[in-house]
Amino acid sequence: MHLISISDMRREEIHKLLDLAARMKERRGQHTDVLKGMSLAMIFEKPSTRTRVSFEVAMTELGGHALYLNYADLQLGRSETICDTASVLSRYVHAIMARVYSHETVRELARCADIPVINALSDMEHPCQLLADMLTIRERKGDLEGLRIAWIGDGNNVCNSLILGSAITGMNLSVACPAGYEPDARVVARANELGSDVLITDDPIEAASGADVLYTDVWVSMGDEKEEEKRLRDFSGFQINSDLLSHAKSDCIVLHCLPAHRGQEISAEVLDGEHSVVLDQAENRLHAQKALLMTVIPRRCDG
Repeated sequence: MHLISISDMRREEIHKLLDLAARMKERRGQHTDVLKGMSLAMIFEKPSTRTRVSFEVAMTELGGHALYLNYADLQLGRSETICDTASVLSRYVHAIMARVYSHETVRELARCADIPVINALSDMEHPCQLLADMLTIRERKGDLEGLRIAWIGDGNNVCNSLILGSAITGMNLSVACPAGYEPDARVVARANELGSDVLITDDPIEAASGADVLYTDVWVSMGDEKEEEKRLRDFSGFQINSDLLSHAKSDCIVLHCLPAHRGQEISAEVLDGEHSVVLDQAENRLHAQKALLMTVIPRRCDG
């Protein structure tokens, strides 16, 4: 099984994985060798804190081994084709995790590999982040179905995965972004095919009104640095702050996939405040990815 898009999973598969993640979180510290003798190749074109640490610790706690492969140390797509790299790694390791710029790179890895490939971020999606997000929301809100989620800010890769994941699990999603920064139209069309009716608006208050969850991400992602001044102007008014939070439900929780720029997409008051579950969300990258690895890598027991 590959995980290239969150839409590769059905609703029941997502909930089964989240159930497993919750169990793994409860019993963390108990020895397990479910992936003993197995290795994960971790390809990084983009630097990372949470992705690298959570996957590496996950493999260690499951009894396996993770290999960090920096793009500068690989021949990937340069003197060796992506397909050849995938074929060779398939002879060495039991799964590939890739954090890349182009979504086509991870798709090509999956097409050519004989082992599971996990999209740990591409310019199109970030399904691993969304699994941790849904685990966090379930912990605080119980069920996912019927919840009102508001995304405020850039219609980026995390937003794309949230759109698809909401459609699959029955969450109601509103996306507020400036004109020109809307989520990918193909993703929205796919969500519509899955039965979702995503609200796309340029009014943050419209999106946040009555929300159970407010979610944002940085306005200037890696690769967008040359556009920083323009983006900061364009996103003015799209900050999650106390005023915007007041339009959501009184027990609303606030998500941010980190790293955060306090005073830009989110105020320090909200990020560090009582509604924020950002640190739980970051921790849950570990537990969700342990469950994901146990799900995608053929193993010797059920765990």
